[in-house]
Parts: sequence; structure tokens; C-alpha cells
Amino acid sequence: MPSASPDIPNCGGLPAAVSAFADAFVDFAVSGIFFPTNPPPPLPATPAATFLPAPSRLVAIGDLHGDLPKSLAALRLAGLLPPDSSPTSTSWSAGPTLAVQLGDILDRGGDELRLLYFLRRLSISAAAQGGAFLPILGNHEVMNVCGDFRFVTPQGLQEFSSWAGWYRAGLAIKRRCGDLEPPKNPFLGVPKAYPGIRREFWDGIRSRVAALRPDGPIARRFLADLPTVLVVGDSVFVHGGLLEANVEYGLERINAEVSDWIRGVRGDNARAPEYVCGRDAVVWLRRFSEGFNCDCERLKGVLGMIPGAKRMVMGHTIQSEGITAVCGAQAVRVDVGLSKGCGNGLPEVLEINGAGSQVRVITTDPAEAWKYRKQKAAAALEKKGEVKDGLALLVRESHGLKGVEAKA
Repeated sequence: MPSASPDIPNCGGLPAAVSAFADAFVDFAVSGIFFPTNPPPPLPATPAATFLPAPSRLVAIGDLHGDLPKSLAALRLAGLLPPDSSPTSTSWSAGPTLAVQLGDILDRGGDELRLLYFLRRLSISAAAQGGAFLPILGNHEVMNVCGDFRFVTPQGLQEFSSWAGWYRAGLAIKRRCGDLEPPKNPFLGVPKAYPGIRREFWDGIRSRVAALRPDGPIARRFLADLPTVLVVGDSVFVHGGLLEANVEYGLERINAEVSDWIRGVRGDNARAPEYVCGRDAVVWLRRFSEGFNCDCERLKGVLGMIPGAKRMVMGHTIQSEGITAVCGAQAVRVDVGLSKGCGNGLPEVLEINGAGSQVRVITTDPAEAWKYRKQKAAAALEKKGEVKDGLALLVRESHGLKGVEAKA
């Protein structure tokens, strides 16, 4: 460790405490949530397990897309949070339940960071109660790590701008401690100007690139340890879908290589692995989630390649009428378009009990659903004629947002 400069005070032998204080300060400023520091939140060097045994109760929740209030409604519907919990309460109320969230936490809303912090804190609370909350990666997480911000909203950019201010403050605290290893500055090498995009969004884009590029502090902390594919008992969870080539390549290998990419093992500007890019990628595929005329024989063949697998549970494709299943319930689609920025659908969650023998959909109470539909109809009338606020509609050439590259 470098010796302290005479101009920089040392921390009285407490550098770890100062670093932990700076991190807790940033966490609370950004999210309003304190993380336990004894022991500190786990930062695994390897991705989570790919294959898990069937729990006594298994729950699946679809895409959340930056909408914290609607996400809380889904979590309460699933019984993971107390029904009367406050918006900042992360008290797990589901005992040994294992819950899988099907990805797409990012984009289309303004609560992206608060959602990432909230869900990570909930996962810590779940583990302490003998349960588990396990998000997986969606195509929008992959897009953001790639610097593709076409579905970011102005509110989402503002949230990251605010994060950047607090993160810099945390760096400044650590730099005042001469006996601490100099902290890495994630903003170095990130462009400050983005021609073709309105200047008011430049700081938000720069902050987002710094946070979410490979080895960026938000990508490393909240995304790098998430699996791309997860098999729990006889259920396969994947955002888009799997084809034969993916299974042959190896599900554990896919998880490990995507994790290494997000962690920056391949370099800050490394390209995403090919199996998470393109129409037939595991986070983009729609062959088994779109419409009701799926290739059931092909799906059966893919599942047959995974020992014990009976169903594939997917997000990604909005089911406007609620959770659906086809191919004899071998394909279950749980993206209900929950977020206000992406359909504003009614919360629904999938529940699997009895080691896979009992599968049901938990729906919103009919009285609440009726009230909600009336409000949604009224809001739709008010918004008629308004322009969507995705970032791609605020620039002259949206393709210029793909693959923002930061200099090493």
C-alpha cells in the first residue's frame, strides 16, 4: 500500500472504516437504503450457481423496467413483502421461498438505480430468512453494458447524473485518507460530449456509461453476478429463450463468460458474447414467447437436452392479457408489461409448488383490478397524442447511441 503524502491525512489505522463509511454514504444518498456492513454485502468473484434444487415454493416475476411502485406491487402480490410495507422496507416475508425475477430491470423508467439497490437489499434480507431472491439478466441489462441507451428516459438519465455526483463525493472522501489504496475513477476515458444528442442529456449519458460499462461500479456490483440462465428444479428461467446450440455450448459456460464480460475481465470495451447479441440470442429470442403458434416440438427437444427440465419460463415479450402458457405449459411467459413505461399492466406472478407439480398464476384482486383499469383508461385519454419519452426519440440519429466506447 502506498505511504501517505504529508499533505494527505492518514486515517488513524482505520482505512477500512473510512472506505465503508464512504460507501454507505453513497448508498444511502442514492437509494435511501442502508446495507449491512457486518458482514459487508457479498461481492462474489464468480457467477451464481446455474442449477439449483427445487424449493418448497418457487415464484417468478417478469420485467420491471425502472418502475419501483409497480415492482413493489408485484413483490407484495407474490407475498415476498408484507402487504402494508413502506416503499423503503426490504423486509422479506416469504420464509424459504425462492423467487426469480426474469430481468429487464433497466430502461423505460426513472427508478432504475433505486430498483437495483432495492432488489439487492431484498436478496440479502431473503438469504437471512432462509429464502432467495434471484434476478437474471435481460436484454436491456446487456444493452446498457454495451452503451446502447435507446430505451433510456430523461428521468433515467437524471437518476444516473445524481448518482455520479454522490459517487464523486464518495471518491473524494476516500482520497482524503492517505493510507487507502487510491480508488479507481470510473469516469476516466468516458467522453464528455455526444454530438447529435441534446446537450442537456450529456452528463446523464456520461454518468450512465461510467456506471454500466464493463467493470463500471454499478455493473460490477449489481449485474456481474446475475446469471443469464437459471435452472431451478424442473424449471428453466431465461429472459428470451434457449435453442439447442445454447445448451450444447453449456449453460454454466454462458453464465461464467457473461459474468466475466460485465466484470471487465475481457477489458473495459470488450464486445458482449455473441450468445447475448442478435435475434436468436438467449436474452432476445421470441420463438417461444410470441403468439400461440409456437414450435412446440423444437421446444420439447431443447428441454429434453436439460436433465429433468419440464418447462421454460421467459420474460421479454409482453403478454397483454396476463401470464400465458403454450405447448402444454412447457412455455410459460411472465412479462405482463408491468412498468408504466412499458404497458402499465396489472401485476401477476407465477407460483410453482410441490417440486414442480403445482403451477398457478397469482393475479390482482378483481376489485383492485377494476379500479386500476379505470385509472389506466383515464390516464390513456390524458396522454393521447403525447410523444413517448424514450431517449431514442430525443436525438437526431438514434443509432449513434449504440456501443458508446470509453477510452482506456
